[in-house]
Amino acid sequence: MDRAPPRIFSKRRKYARTARAQALTARSNGGLFLLDDMADDIAERLGFVRFDGRDVLIEGFDAGALAAAGVLPPGSVISRAGDDFDRPAPFTAASFDLVISINSLDTVNDLPGALIQMRELLRPGGLAIATFIGGMSLLKLRRAMLDAQPERPAARMHPLVDPRSCAQLLQRARWRDPVVDSHVLTARYASLPRLVTDLREHAMGAALAAHAPALGKADYARAQSAFIAQADDDAKVSETFEIITLTGRN
Repeated sequence: MDRAPPRIFSKRRKYARTARAQALTARSNGGLFLLDDMADDIAERLGFVRFDGRDVLIEGFDAGALAAAGVLPPGSVISRAGDDFDRPAPFTAASFDLVISINSLDTVNDLPGALIQMRELLRPGGLAIATFIGGMSLLKLRRAMLDAQPERPAARMHPLVDPRSCAQLLQRARWRDPVVDSHVLTARYASLPRLVTDLREHAMGAALAAHAPALGKADYARAQSAFIAQADDDAKVSETFEIITLTGRN
């Protein structure tokens, strides 16, 4: 009997961070630059590969904005997955020509299982695209969190996927014509709170099942100092976001 995957992420906390992100972005006039980049990348790929289908499934935070952005082929019939692929999606196998996961697969407990689900939902020849942040992301924030509690650092940020492992994962999930790409975006911040706000607006806040208690005032002050200590000459910190994109067919 196969063992159940370890429970790294909390479903309840993932729902809560999505609800908070939706509330924040409804009040904000700013764009979600990471999701805009992911949507642009998906649009470019759909323009490059041959895609003749019309039934599309989109899963992930801000999937509605992706559906409304004109990224998908004209005449597409769009379905939304109300949950991520951490558990069986409520759709019949081989129902879609295109399955997209955006900003989600980095927080599933069973990534191989999620990739298998994506493939099984496709009709023969159907296309799957998944995009999410990877292991080279938020290195300076991670350093600041370690420096906040140097003697007993708590786990406050979840592990991220190394793109070098993705080719094997796609082979295991039996994606045909698999492609793994990654690129790095750099965003510049004058303060730690501004970065935290960006992460919350993108539904990238903490989702660990075994979450640490909130930082105390002294610990948070150390985190802010450690973050700003990594600033460039103009007093702004250059933080990195690695975007991993997986494509393949059934």
